[in-house]
Amino acid sequence: MTTQPDFTPPPNAHVYPLHTPRGTFAVVAHPAAPGVDPRGTALLLPGFTGSKEDFTLMHEPLAERGYRTVAIDGRGQHESDGPEDDESAYERGELARDVLAQAAALGARNTPVHLLGHSLGGQIARAAALLDHTPFRSLTLMASGPAQISDSQQQRVKLLRDALAVMTMAETWEAILAMGPPEEVGGPARGIGGPDLLRRRWLGTKPAQLLATGRQLTTEPDRVDELAALPLPFHVLSGASDDTWPVPMLDDMAARLKARRTVIPDAEHSPNADQPLRTAQAVADFWESIDSPPATETDA
Repeated sequence: MTTQPDFTPPPNAHVYPLHTPRGTFAVVAHPAAPGVDPRGTALLLPGFTGSKEDFTLMHEPLAERGYRTVAIDGRGQHESDGPEDDESAYERGELARDVLAQAAALGARNTPVHLLGHSLGGQIARAAALLDHTPFRSLTLMASGPAQISDSQQQRVKLLRDALAVMTMAETWEAILAMGPPEEVGGPARGIGGPDLLRRRWLGTKPAQLLATGRQLTTEPDRVDELAALPLPFHVLSGASDDTWPVPMLDDMAARLKARRTVIPDAEHSPNADQPLRTAQAVADFWESIDSPPATETDA
């Protein structure tokens, strides 16, 4: 059987620890392409059971559009450290404050960054913006809905929580594989890299992080109206189908936010993995609409 190759960062990417007052976080950063005028920096947050590697195929096309991209493992996620058993360290407010510290470490106090979160990462990004929107130039919610996940996905998260109560991470991994690879929640997320990477990032993630964030996904309240009150440009992007938050629900959220809405054809809950070039193009188009100065009579 042919397997996917293990993860290799893009040629111009840098893998390094990002030091902040709230801890050190593992990142993959990619500069704007040589010869392209730099347009800004984007901070990319992965989803539940995911990792910074999930954005691998988006770095280079975004670099060609002038964007420096920084994908990050959150606290207790893959290669970023965190408590093994203390779920309080992963409360939504704690993770949101981590994002504010990450943005500050990337220079957001001087030049706000574009914030993008996939799935769980979108809800953490939302919480960070609600604490303080000033470090951010915009907010993109990728396959990330207004409140708790769908009933079917809640059942998957419950199965995972029940398994972690009686099994180690390694034992849980084997049990999940025996059931087949679920999408995004309840098991190893489909993403970039081969089986070795997926197993390594699963074993690197802290059980308390999965337990706490899994609970958040099943209980998250609707905070769209609070978010809509912020003076930020919003972008709601998803695949053409999604069983974690149904597409009509994402359509409605975008309308409530007065957000740009993008649906990526032939993609599901992970458009960054399913259709990375189309997704990168849509994201860059949104960012450029904000970063470009408005046309004047002499520009027309």
